[in-house]
Amino acid sequence: MSISEASGIYGAPRRQPQIWGKVPQQNKNFTGREDLLDKLHTGVTAEVTAVVPHALHGFGGVGKTHVAIEYAYRFRHEYDLVWWIPADQPMLVRSSLAALAPHLGVPSSAAMGVEDASEAVLDALRRGEPYSRWLLVFDNAEQPEDINDIIPRGPGHVLITSRNHAWQSVADTVPVDVFTRAESIEFLSKRVPRSTSLEDRNRLAEQLGDLPLALEQAGALQTETGMPVDQYLRLLEEQTARLLDANKASDYPLSMTAAWSLSVSQLKAKLPEAVELLRCCAFFGPDPIPRDVFGALPHDLAAGSRLNPLLSDPILLSKAIRELGRYALARIDSDNRTIQVHRLVQALLRDELSWEEHLSFRHEVHLLLAAAAPGLPDDNSLWPRYGELISHMRPAMVEVSRDPRIRRFALDVVRFLYSSGGYTSARDLAERFIERWQAESGDDDQHVLSAQRHLGIVLRELGDYRASFELNRETLARMRTVLGPDHEETLLLTNSHGADLRTQGDFQAALVHDNESLLRHQEVFGPEHRRTLRVMNNLSVDYMLLGDYPKAFELQRRLYTLQRSPTSLSSPLVVLASWNGLARIVRLRGDYSEACDIGQDAYEFGVQELRADHPWTLRTAKDLSIAKRRAGLIDEAFEIAQRTFELEERIFGRDHPDTLAAALCLANALRTRGEVTEALELLRDTAERYPRMYGQEHPFTFGCDMNLALLLRVNGNLAEATALDRSSLDGFDSTLGREHHYSLTCAINLASDLAALGEVSSARRLGEKTLGQLRELLGVDHPLTLACANNLIVDLRAEGAGEEAGELETDTFERYRRVLGEEHPDTRVALRGERLDFDFDPPAV
Repeated sequence: MSISEASGIYGAPRRQPQIWGKVPQQNKNFTGREDLLDKLHTGVTAEVTAVVPHALHGFGGVGKTHVAIEYAYRFRHEYDLVWWIPADQPMLVRSSLAALAPHLGVPSSAAMGVEDASEAVLDALRRGEPYSRWLLVFDNAEQPEDINDIIPRGPGHVLITSRNHAWQSVADTVPVDVFTRAESIEFLSKRVPRSTSLEDRNRLAEQLGDLPLALEQAGALQTETGMPVDQYLRLLEEQTARLLDANKASDYPLSMTAAWSLSVSQLKAKLPEAVELLRCCAFFGPDPIPRDVFGALPHDLAAGSRLNPLLSDPILLSKAIRELGRYALARIDSDNRTIQVHRLVQALLRDELSWEEHLSFRHEVHLLLAAAAPGLPDDNSLWPRYGELISHMRPAMVEVSRDPRIRRFALDVVRFLYSSGGYTSARDLAERFIERWQAESGDDDQHVLSAQRHLGIVLRELGDYRASFELNRETLARMRTVLGPDHEETLLLTNSHGADLRTQGDFQAALVHDNESLLRHQEVFGPEHRRTLRVMNNLSVDYMLLGDYPKAFELQRRLYTLQRSPTSLSSPLVVLASWNGLARIVRLRGDYSEACDIGQDAYEFGVQELRADHPWTLRTAKDLSIAKRRAGLIDEAFEIAQRTFELEERIFGRDHPDTLAAALCLANALRTRGEVTEALELLRDTAERYPRMYGQEHPFTFGCDMNLALLLRVNGNLAEATALDRSSLDGFDSTLGREHHYSLTCAINLASDLAALGEVSSARRLGEKTLGQLRELLGVDHPLTLACANNLIVDLRAEGAGEEAGELETDTFERYRRVLGEEHPDTRVALRGERLDFDFDPPAV
């Protein structure tokens, strides 16, 4: 069937897919391949079909992608949905899938995150709801293991293009060879002047080896220049002889090399600036290059640019870009405003250049990338632009540059990656920069030190607390010596290192450190500078971890107000961390309903600004679940806890600190729902992981053990629960002291263990002491104080102290009704004369 037949009988238009997404423009000169397309049409019913080059042509240029494009257009009437997915960067495949969500009636990535949205899309495709006739094209999928697990198997069809023959073991494959001679002649008939004879077309095809990419460039050249075939063939022969003498491009077909070289030489004669632009494109990646990258350079970068005369002349630049398209040396996508050069053409261009020219053009790409970067890499509104540039970082070898401007750009990309949640990519990039820059510039180079600071942040976010602590401690000492204590870089790392102290469990040292840091930041930047505000946030966390909630609250409330001010220049990420911090402290103060309101607002802000699966949005979700559980909204709390844990586990794995915290949150939610067996199973696993993350003597490890002890007791393991609570309380006492929220919570639970063992007098004594301490620390109306009082009432009655129990009961129950309300689960438990349990939830440090 030809393209013209797609209209159907009597010219009636055929049905079109309801969903048609991101499919590249159809090649109006597409020729032949009828047998291949028929075979593909038949074979695609096998659900997954890979289009790979013939073994003799693994270098590319045979038209795999064009075949897939043609298939999509030719048979689109058979599908309700056709979606094109660039797969050469596996980490972006899920984003392309997630973009389908609104078309399938499932929540978008903005509502549920890229991971969940892509999974929902895959599930809908597998079920065939709402569309069972769908076609997905994964273009340039090089490694089967990168995407095989996210290829939907269902009622629809999947088409893959790849240079990798390994797909033969995964899917049905259809090899794409060079054109047949008849196809070559037909193709040239569409491209070259009509005056060209059949014999001349045959000679052209013969000399070009029937390679589609070479034929495309030959046809484009003849169309643009009107060159007679004899002249073209003579030049092609001369070009081939020169290339053979030079022994160049041995990995590429000679026909392609010669045709490309001839096209370039003719273009150079017509518009040399276009060739300069093309050579520059050879040092980008093979992915589409944003058209806006080729703009006038700012003054500080223009001086070192060989392309500056072209870039500063928009008329000449537009002409050069058009000429690249006319000579088929680049694909110009006007809809998406991109320029793309075939990877084979890029390789050929690089091969012809001297080493000095290599360095010059590579530096040019570095300048263009740096100029295109929007700055402020933690501003989420600018992340899409960074996302367009990231695929060109590695091919351009940005790390080799010694130019301070390029190194600053490189570090901005690292910061963009970890700010947007791409921790693994950020770590890999930072380590690559450090290795190269240290070898070239030494350990004391400012950019090396800055890269180490960024790496320390990434390591901490990945949960490698010990490595982060050691790296930051050593780097901070070197910065203070080399750069000085008040240098901007030194102060940035000073602030960051406070978090390292918290991860080690040394909360008091973190408080001292952050107080000193705040003074220095105020002196250097001013009291309301965004960097000073970030130190204030860390100081608030210190007070919170030490149990000084009044100070933490006042600091966090003031901080939040300042950061929400339009003049603060604080990024949405920083605002969300502060907003969630305020909700968390309000909850710890015992104002559960208010914490739910603040936390809900913060979570919705995180979903809207950062994504549902961003690490800080997930941290906010976890804290919201805790607040709802404390407020008595058990089912809502459970749903949020379960979803958050599943996302954390899928993104980070079971051993990440955020996943461990989410596991505790979920176990606590399960317990409050009465699912104590499931909660115990989850918590036993989690308790084994906590010491590996934090160490045996960290307060968070003791907190996890305290939760495990609670579940052991409610599951009937009294002796084991009591022993674990005793050791946890000893641990809290030694690290935080008894006058701490965590310690007193553990004391309440230990009193319940003792009562369950029949040691009522011991339980009463511990309860009386703990109640006095809680009234002093948190106040008489705090829900934890009321829980301790309620349990003491039970112990007093068990010992026969009815009058004393009655007095305490009257006061406590009146406070319960006023503070939590008659219908709160804690109030109902207390009124039934039963004991209350409290648990531990670790905050983000």
